[in-house]
Amino acid sequence: MNPEDVTQQALAPSAHGVSFIELFLMASPMVQAVMAGLLLASIWSWAIIIEKLFAFRRARIEADRFEQTFWSGQSLDELYNGLSRGHTITMAALFVAAMREWKRSVEGNIRALGGIQLRVEKVMDVTISREMERLDRRLLFLATVGSTAPFVGLFGTVWGIMTAFQAIAVSKNTNLAVVAPGIAEALFATALGLMAAIPAVVFYNKFQADSAQISQRLEAFADEFAAIVSRQIDVRS
Repeated sequence: MNPEDVTQQALAPSAHGVSFIELFLMASPMVQAVMAGLLLASIWSWAIIIEKLFAFRRARIEADRFEQTFWSGQSLDELYNGLSRGHTITMAALFVAAMREWKRSVEGNIRALGGIQLRVEKVMDVTISREMERLDRRLLFLATVGSTAPFVGLFGTVWGIMTAFQAIAVSKNTNLAVVAPGIAEALFATALGLMAAIPAVVFYNKFQADSAQISQRLEAFADEFAAIVSRQIDVRS
């Protein structure tokens, strides 16, 4: 068979149009690598998005539940004994860490009350940082995908168009039916880049806002608990 006929058959669309799989299979190895990378990035991004949706929702629910229990008038010792036996997150973890440091300091040397509040505040700061780091983990990947995926897709498109024009030059046929499939497979890389980037950017911004809100709630509770510790120190002095 004539090589020019093979090129025209490869570039010509089927009678039923060209599917996404056909676009992928017709693309050059470089464009296929770009498409595969973008597809994997999109899948991983959605896995992170789903995981973070549940994580932030659980963090809000647990914080609301703890605040309701904390301000219900229950004894702090009873609340600490109940929470310290299980796994705690966000505000409950902050309370348990602060109470643990308070009990260690008081039971260790009741006369040295001057530095207790400072130590409790330091423990709460560390706990807040640890909890926010846990919530914000892997968000950087979403930011990276959101900022780079369109450019990676554009690179695949440029490379695909160059390959398509080379094939057109070989076939010496600029008919739209010949040109369109090559251009379509090249533009498919840009489409995949946008499909990966848009959800990543949208949910990254949402999670950043959720993270800031939870961080503010933890900081506010830490200030309130520090005031409680200060009053307890004044009573014991």
